[in-house]
Amino acid sequence: MADQNAALVHRWFAEVWTQGKATSIDEMMSPGCVVHGLGAGPLDKAGFKRFHSDYRNAFPDVKIVVDQTVTEGDMVAVRWSGTGKHSGDGLGFPATNKRAQFGGMTFVRIQNGKLIEGWNIFDQLGMLTQLGIVRLPA
Repeated sequence: MADQNAALVHRWFAEVWTQGKATSIDEMMSPGCVVHGLGAGPLDKAGFKRFHSDYRNAFPDVKIVVDQTVTEGDMVAVRWSGTGKHSGDGLGFPATNKRAQFGGMTFVRIQNGKLIEGWNIFDQLGMLTQLGIVRLPA
C-alpha cells in the first residue's frame, strides 16, 4: 500500500503541477479533502482548484520535481523542488518575467486511493525575493 500511496503523490506533482492537468485534481483528490498551508486558512477542494488555477496562471511553466519520499501508514511526505518563470498575474501582482527556484515539503494523507488531507510548506519568501516583490533588509 505504501508504494501505491507514494506513486499517487508522485503522479499528483507530475500531472497537477508540472503538466497543469486540472482534471487530475478530481481524479486524485477526495471530495472532502482539506488542504493546509496554501493560504490564510484551510482550503476545500474548490478552494484548492482556485489556488491551482491562480498559481498556474502566475507560473504556467512551473516544474516540480519530487526529491525525496517517505511513507508511513496512510501518510506520504515529500520534499520537492520547483522552478518557473513568473509570467502571469495570478498571485495578485503583475508578472515580473523573472525565473524563480523554490522548494517545499508536503505531507499527504491518503484514503481509498485518494488524497484526503494535505499539509504544505514552501519557501514563498525566497520565491518573492527572487521575483523582486519582497526586498529583505541588508
